[in-house]
Amino acid sequence: MGVSASQVKELRGVTGAPILDCKKALENSKGDLDQAVDWLRKQGLSSVAKKAGRDVSEGLIDSYIHPGNRVGVIVEVNCETDFVAKTDDFRALVHDILLHIAMANPLCIDKDDLPSESLSKEENLFREQALKEGKPDNIVDKVVAGKIEKYYKQVCLLRQPFIKDEDQTVQDLVNNAIAKLGENIVVHRFVRFELGQ
Repeated sequence: MGVSASQVKELRGVTGAPILDCKKALENSKGDLDQAVDWLRKQGLSSVAKKAGRDVSEGLIDSYIHPGNRVGVIVEVNCETDFVAKTDDFRALVHDILLHIAMANPLCIDKDDLPSESLSKEENLFREQALKEGKPDNIVDKVVAGKIEKYYKQVCLLRQPFIKDEDQTVQDLVNNAIAKLGENIVVHRFVRFELGQ
């Protein structure tokens, strides 16, 4: 099936993907725009996994002070090359991450960064709650595991729903940038200051 230039242009406008990838996606989806978007996303996610181990020694350290000067954030986001670090797309990603940290107040980047004693404390608290509710012993572990996953989504930056689009997590936001920019991207560290705390 032939794909028209206007279809390719429309898909490129929606996704920002390269022209040849848009054409291939439309051919694979027989011209259906929604299926083509899905196809591109799947291709992008598989390429994200391939890039995950690559060295990230460039990037940006940036800051954000929330209006009212009560909350401030500094973040370091790394990528592979200085070229990508200077692009508007990368800078927009870093800015979105800064805004998210200011609003959502995560404790850490991901679950591996949580102090083990604080995680043990939460697990014990969830276990006590489940037992007080009269849950059978064989169900308690499942209840605790479910509550721990919810806890990760509350306190781990990459697992939190992104403040501008709660249908995606911050990790999804980073993965989309990796797919678009073609380089591994890592949120390396952040500090959030709140007046009086």
